[in-house]
This record gives sequence, structure tokens and C-alpha cells, in this order.
Amino acid sequence: MFAAAMNVEMRHLRAFASVATHRSFTVASRELMITQPALTRTVQQLETALQVRLIARNARPVELTDVGRRFLERVRRVLAEFDRAMAATCDERELRLGFHWVLPHPWAQLAIDRFEQATAATVTVSRCADLVGDLALGEVDVVVLRGARALPGLTAVRLFDEGRVAAVSARSPFAARHELHWNELADRPLVVNTVYGSTRPEQWDPQHRPQRVVTCSNFDEWLELVRADHGVGAVPTPVARPGLHPGVTLIPLVGAPSVPVQLVYRPHQPDPLLRRFLDAAVWAAHEQPVPAVMPSGRSYQSA
Repeated sequence: MFAAAMNVEMRHLRAFASVATHRSFTVASRELMITQPALTRTVQQLETALQVRLIARNARPVELTDVGRRFLERVRRVLAEFDRAMAATCDERELRLGFHWVLPHPWAQLAIDRFEQATAATVTVSRCADLVGDLALGEVDVVVLRGARALPGLTAVRLFDEGRVAAVSARSPFAARHELHWNELADRPLVVNTVYGSTRPEQWDPQHRPQRVVTCSNFDEWLELVRADHGVGAVPTPVARPGLHPGVTLIPLVGAPSVPVQLVYRPHQPDPLLRRFLDAAVWAAHEQPVPAVMPSGRSYQSA
């Protein structure tokens, strides 16, 4: 077995670790920028070289064998050491994380702490007006993006889903409510941030879809429109905190679709630091408590 294992290359370990981390050949193939058949062959070559089965056949989602789980722990240590060695040869010891507004909590701190402890590098957090544009220009290395959308030329790793709460003006008849149903928001004009908002009219069933939409291009404008009672909106639960904005009331929301949270990055430049951050991000997504949901029967209003 030792002689066969000598044929194992880093690409084999990367392929196996990516499939095992994402529990998906499809997602791993996008991350590694190779076709799914090529990825499958690479993992099979690794199993042949080691003369063991690492991944259970025909399991959906992907499941590791007992040997595969033990091997993954060792592979991650090998890749971490290799990435640290590669990163040590670079002058840049910083990873730039972009976000639009309100980083997910406690995921962000868990991921950053694990990454910095593992690499001795630092994470610089930047609030970006144009996440995709800044990523394309190389102003940031990876961004946190809420919502499911197609981003050609970029790779997205889905981390977890967040709940939603309603946002209404303190002058709105809804402001006195202890709870709202998702479909009730469709009875009022809907305020939509067309750039990075996570709420769109098409998320409602056709028979309950909002008939009027008030658009804006950033979060501050969105808040002002809601405050002025030009319409209602919905935001992810991490935003549901007292003091969000004077005159805006946040109310528990029932029946709303969840908000997917993704990490998005450019796949064409494999970076050891970026790979280590992705590992830390996925680990933190699994380790964090369930994202907080605003308790039913409570509304928050800034005085």
C-alpha cells in the first residue's frame, strides 16, 4: 500500500477534501473548476492508490466511510500545513472579507478566529457598496452575500439560511401587531433594495404577490422609505435588534422563506489563505448555534 500511496498528489487530496467538505461532487467541481467526471476520476484514483473506499457509493448527499472520515482529518492537517508553508512565502498575510451590511453572528467571529489561529494571518473586514464589483477588481478576496442569485464567473459556497422579520413604519397600522404573516406584507407596497436586498416580489406565490413595489439602491435609503411609511419590507433576523432606525418597527414574521447566506469568491486564482478561510467558514457554519429568530409576540421599535 505504501508504494501505491507514493503516487498520490496534492490534487487528489484537494479533490477528496472538497467533496468531503461540501458533501457534493457538483459543488466541489465548481470550487475546483474541473468537470464533475474529472473530479470523480480523481477521487477514484486516490481510492485505488490507497486501496480503500473513502466515499460510500450511491449516497445522496455524499457520505464518507469510517476510513474516509479518519482519512479526512489527516488530509485537512496535511493541506493546512501545506497552505501555511505556501502562504509563508508570500508577503501578503491578510485576507480581505467584504460584506454589504450586518455580518452574520456568531458565524463571522467563529470563522475569523479559527482562520487567524490556524494561519497567523489576519482578516480585514470591509463594508462594500458593490460587493461583486469590488470582488472583480480585487479589492476584496471573498464576500458574504445574502440571497440566491446566479453570479457567472464566480464560485459560491452556501453556508446556512437565516430567518426573516418584517420591517414597518412606527406609523403603520401593522406596528401594533405582535406577529405578521408573510402574505400580509403583500397587501402593502413593498420596499425593495434592488442591489443587495434579500426580498423580492417573486418570492410570494402569484396569488399573493405585492402589487406595488418601491425601489431603492442601498440599505440606508431602504430604511428611510420604510420609516416614512412608503411601504413595508423584510430583513434577515440578524438585523432584528433594538435601535435599528428611529421610527422603524420590527415584527416577527410567520411563513416567510429563509434567506440563504453564501461566500462568493473568484475561482481562477487558488490562494492558500482563501482555501483556509473557506475551511474555517464551513466549519463555523456547522458549529454555530441556530441563527437567532425574533421571538414571537415581540416587536422592536427605536425610540
